[in-house]
Amino acid sequence: MINPSEMNVALLSGGKSSEREISLASGKGAGEALEAAGFNVTKLDPAEKSDIQKLILGNFDVAFLCLHGRGGEDGQIQGMLETLEIPYTCSHTLASGIAMDKGISKMFYRQQGIPTPDSLVIEKAQEFDAEAAAKVVGPKSVVKPACEGSSFGIYMTDTPESIAEAVEKVLEVDDKAIVEAFVSGRELTVVVLGNEDAEALPIIEIIPRDEFYNFDSKYAPGGSKHIVPAEIGDDFTEMVQDLAVRAHKALGCSGVSRTDILLNEEDGRAWVLETNTIPGMTATSLLPDAAKAAGLTFPELCTKLIELALE
Repeated sequence: MINPSEMNVALLSGGKSSEREISLASGKGAGEALEAAGFNVTKLDPAEKSDIQKLILGNFDVAFLCLHGRGGEDGQIQGMLETLEIPYTCSHTLASGIAMDKGISKMFYRQQGIPTPDSLVIEKAQEFDAEAAAKVVGPKSVVKPACEGSSFGIYMTDTPESIAEAVEKVLEVDDKAIVEAFVSGRELTVVVLGNEDAEALPIIEIIPRDEFYNFDSKYAPGGSKHIVPAEIGDDFTEMVQDLAVRAHKALGCSGVSRTDILLNEEDGRAWVLETNTIPGMTATSLLPDAAKAAGLTFPELCTKLIELALE
């Protein structure tokens, strides 16, 4: 057991990614929870050189990561912390980089027999044939950036022309676009907590206000309804939780992850979409909701994440 009052925590949030504001909101929520648990918290923003200097020169026992997007979830900050020999929450450098790139993470899912929708990866310098893409993924597809989170730049397409248009827009914000077969089903997300002994928390069903779980659905008050635990029956619950744990392990995640899964009850199939290595900690975030359903308060959850980081 750790003694929070004896631990100096560097809480990292903000950064320079497109998810900066969400990261700051996560940092605010986690900071309040850590302080409530009794930790000595210093808030640092890696976008500020003076804060990076404080991180290097400070006497920190652990870093608590609330950095979303590039520079935070892609392994960059993790590599720096490893050089500084500061333990940190969430996944290590390699797993973070793998999970951040949706195209690469899908390769790891498939190697482990984890079902994920058919997809193509389109790079900026690559010649792209939308007609050929439609033949691979089907007439209805989802086009999204490979390395952006929080549902930035997601487009629903149903013709080769709309695929081409969506890919062009995505490649304005990312170097790679994912063209993925559209799969219908109930939108579920599963938090997995732990290192070697990782376990799934209660499943959350997301019922978005809009057609799919976009940025507004995630972060606007009333943007989506969360049902936890999801009312999908014992057999589907066991299957979906098992998929989330397998995804966590396939990517080499540690500490905590959150995997998005679509469940089609008609054919009994579930599809893993992506795994998030630094789940949000805002007032509307899914990780605190899942932890609460498992009997963990927000301060207890944050304490657990630090314990896992120090294992």
